[in-house]
Amino acid sequence: MEQKMAQARTLSEDEIKMVLNYCRARRHCVRDRTILQLSFLAGLRVIEIAGLKIADVYEDSGKVRDSFVLAAEQTKGGFERRVFVGRKLNKALADYYPVIRKRKPDTPLFQTQIGGAFSANTMCQLFLNIYSAAGLKGASSHSGRRTFITKLANSGVNVRVLAALAGHRSIVTTQRYIDVNEVQLARAVELV
Repeated sequence: MEQKMAQARTLSEDEIKMVLNYCRARRHCVRDRTILQLSFLAGLRVIEIAGLKIADVYEDSGKVRDSFVLAAEQTKGGFERRVFVGRKLNKALADYYPVIRKRKPDTPLFQTQIGGAFSANTMCQLFLNIYSAAGLKGASSHSGRRTFITKLANSGVNVRVLAALAGHRSIVTTQRYIDVNEVQLARAVELV
């Protein structure tokens, strides 16, 4: 008998706002909010967020790049991928720049409390701690990624575009991320 793995919870807009507001009370507020935004607004995996260097995301002048490339060794699938930075993510990254502006470009974009790089595991723990403390049951480090893909699908973005943004080689994988909900169903029948 095939055993299904539980999927990460998709978050509502109100839950996203709640968790981002919760971060305002945290010691590393701007860092934690920016990490969450990379998940919610670019669909990055924790391994990809943990692997980012300052130079990946910012030009030498400190300006946020319009897009950046995740090297094959930074991704789960081992394939290079371009990440596009939308308006909201650009603002979050611009707000984060003062925190890291004096660091060398080849250093990790996000550092732990003791100043080292996050591993994928410690980044997962950070997500779990934030979600748990914010009162979001069932949310995990993959929730932002699932939310990103589902929100775009709800907005009518083609599944092939979603797969490219998510770094999936197969649209079948991408389709498993999309929550079908009553809003989608109601909109669908209005198209007839």
